[in-house]
Parts: sequence; structure tokens; C-alpha cells
Amino acid sequence: MFAASFLWHVISKTDEQKYNMKKTTLKAGIITTLFATTTALVSSAQTSDAKLNPGGIYIKGGYNAANISVTSTGGVNDAKALSTFHAGVIADIPLAPVLSFQTGLLLNGQGAKTNYYLDDNNTSDNYVKTRFNPLYLELPASLVVKIPVGNNARIYAGAGPYAAMGIGGKQKVETSVDGVVSSSTDNIKFDNDNPLTGEEEGARYNRLKKFDVGINALAGVEVDRFMIGVNYGWGLTKINSTQADNSNDKNKYRTLSVGVGFRL
Repeated sequence: MFAASFLWHVISKTDEQKYNMKKTTLKAGIITTLFATTTALVSSAQTSDAKLNPGGIYIKGGYNAANISVTSTGGVNDAKALSTFHAGVIADIPLAPVLSFQTGLLLNGQGAKTNYYLDDNNTSDNYVKTRFNPLYLELPASLVVKIPVGNNARIYAGAGPYAAMGIGGKQKVETSVDGVVSSSTDNIKFDNDNPLTGEEEGARYNRLKKFDVGINALAGVEVDRFMIGVNYGWGLTKINSTQADNSNDKNKYRTLSVGVGFRL
């Protein structure tokens, strides 16, 4: 009886040891498999990230339909839209497979046009036409979401603030009175504002504020090294240097842009 009991104890212990060995082996196998799978997924994700969002430096340029708001709520008169341009360099910095930070430096045309006719039914004579086209160096800072839509192709959308500094531009005036046409061109002037102070240094009725800030909203498509997109710039600063009250949205830049870019 004792021998049988001892034999059963030995057999049971042997089975328990085999079970524990199998359990340990199974755990080791699971851990090894998980590690190998995770490594493969990370490697695959890194490869996919590069394809999803390669980033890079873009040479960019395009067309601007520039305007200036004419109502306290920021509305514009589409007839006053001025055709101008933008050109510069944009850096696309990937933050995630579908998210980038974009910044750079753009030469950006702003402004508006006006056409006044003595007789709206006769636009060939007795008119005054103005073209107001200041130029700014603009520094955008946008977060951009990118969604892959095919092999090395993405659609994107984003938004962010911008800061701009006026550097020049022209104002052109053309008049016609009884068939006699005359024209003049003047350089656009900016004040001497120091953005670190609370005053508008050098403000004059015939000068613009040197600095402008606003918000950009953008969207478009990237295919391989090329991009095409649209941008809307919503200025937050009244443009005339003597305008201190910024409580409404009249007399601020509103610019719709269409541009193309090439990644270096």
C-alpha cells in the first residue's frame, strides 16, 4: 500500500514537472512570437511612415486673389479682388504618419482694386481705377493632416497662424476724363512700428502697418514630389497705421490663393 502510494506520488510529481515545463515553454514561445511580431510591425510602420508622410522642402508659388474686407463682420466685395502672386519656400516637418508641421518664408502679394465709373454703362471713359498691391514677407506656421489615397499620394488639410512684415509694393491710379487718360504709380509706405511696444510708431494716414498677423486655412493634394493646393488667409489686423481700434473686422486682408509646389 505504501509502495503504491509512493509510486503514485512520483508519477504525479513527474506529470506536474512536465506540465510546468510545457507551461514555461509555451510562455517563452508566446513572448518570442510577440517580440518578433512587434519588431516586424515597428519595422513595417517605419517603412510605411516614410511613404505616408515623407516631409521635405518645397519650392512653392502661385496665384493670389487678394482683397480687403469692407464690412464690420469681415465681408468683402468680390469685384475688388486683385490678381497678384505668392512665391517662396515651405518646410514640411513630419510629426506622425498623418500629421506635419509646415513653416517657411513666402513673398506674398496683398491688396485690392477699385473701379469707379461716371456712367456704369460706359466703362471705356470717365473713370478712376486704382490698384493697391503691397508686398509682405510671410511666415506661416500650420498643422497639416495628411490622408493617403493611393500609391505615394495624399490629400491634406490644415490651419495655423501667420505673421507678415511689409517690405514694399505699388499703388497705381489710372484716370480717364473725356478721353484723356493719365496714370501715376507710387511706392507703398509702411510705418516704423516696433512690435515689442504697445504703440504704433511712425503712424500716418498714408502708411500701412508694417506687421500683419492672421490665420491660414489650407487644403490640397500631394502626389510624389508635387503638391497643389488652396489657401485662405484671414487677416486679423487693420491695415492702416492710424487705425487703433481692432474690435471689428473691417479693413483687413482676405486672400484666396492657389499654388503648386515641388519637393526638393
